[in-house]
Amino acid sequence: MSRADLDKKPQDVAAMFDDVAAKYDLTNDVLSLGQTRLWRRAVAQALDVRPGERVLDLGAGTGTSSLPFAAAGALTVPCDFSLGMLREGRKRHPDLPLTAGDATRLPFADGVFDAVTISFALRNVHDTAAALREMRRVTRPGGRLVICEFSHPTYRPFRTVYTEYLMRALPPVAKSVSSNPDAYVYLAESIRAWPDQPALARRLQDAGWRGVAWRNLTGGIVALHRAVTG
Repeated sequence: MSRADLDKKPQDVAAMFDDVAAKYDLTNDVLSLGQTRLWRRAVAQALDVRPGERVLDLGAGTGTSSLPFAAAGALTVPCDFSLGMLREGRKRHPDLPLTAGDATRLPFADGVFDAVTISFALRNVHDTAAALREMRRVTRPGGRLVICEFSHPTYRPFRTVYTEYLMRALPPVAKSVSSNPDAYVYLAESIRAWPDQPALARRLQDAGWRGVAWRNLTGGIVALHRAVTG
């Protein structure tokens, strides 16, 4: 199928991302009006990795999001469940250890990472609670988590304009730059259906994370949630 529904069946979502892999990074830059790079820079600053640390980058796609961590000297493992994304990533970044894995059943031992991060991918996981528990399982005691995800703008008039952009402007723009514009209709719907900032914070706490806090970026279009293991 060309478009996954909001039940987020893993095989459908994976197939959708396989289909858009070649132009995914370019399309995101266009649709975000260049904000994607600023958001990823904020993630790197929030995670604050140090040389020699072990970092798991979930939903890493082609591995672009992992580059700042590797450049900082961290032992970075980009992980994604879309084989198409990973194949594209291996062409572009052959030095990165790109790894296939399901966020709800990670192929790593307990407590092996100093830090875990996931950007713009958690809302596409079919079982958010299981993914958050798995991230905690593979993070060492005292380790940290940073989630970067689309959220809810805090200023109501702006929220209305933003929603109109998602559902009306985004699909035509995606059609001009993406190999599968229907995928971006799904992605727009998934953004609208995603919990707001406090609700995601509660999900983190329910999964056993501690010290949960968040910071809004671009007026709340995106939020960075931070937490540590107990």
